[in-house]
Amino acid sequence: MTAERAKPLPQRTPESTPFLDGLREGRVLLQQCTRCERLRYPGTRSCPNCLSEERRWQPVSGRGHIYSFIIVHQLYQPAFEADLPYNVAIVQLDEGPRITSNIVGCENHEIRIGLSVEPEFVRVSDEVTLLKFRLLTART
Repeated sequence: MTAERAKPLPQRTPESTPFLDGLREGRVLLQQCTRCERLRYPGTRSCPNCLSEERRWQPVSGRGHIYSFIIVHQLYQPAFEADLPYNVAIVQLDEGPRITSNIVGCENHEIRIGLSVEPEFVRVSDEVTLLKFRLLTART
């Protein structure tokens, strides 16, 4: 794959590094304000609820439901040509925050708003693991 066709990857910042490190370990970590206890994603320097700069990284289940989604048919970025058509979903985590990602392990026509999902950790390199989601099926 040439450099111009490489898919963009998350960039490490002081606010994103704990989240990205957690994904590499197979865990979903969200930033939590230590003053008002509100979880947030993405991580920020200060809490948008109470403006406190005191925070910690809290493990969460990563489970949730599909809040919204689209199926992309148009090529906007050459690196994603082989993936067309692909989905982009907003997942409402059980713990509150919403994350934009993809639903994997199913056909696009199977995706519906409200379906339950669980985290799927997709390792793309030694340094980068992406958070995707998989439909949660009934366990027997």
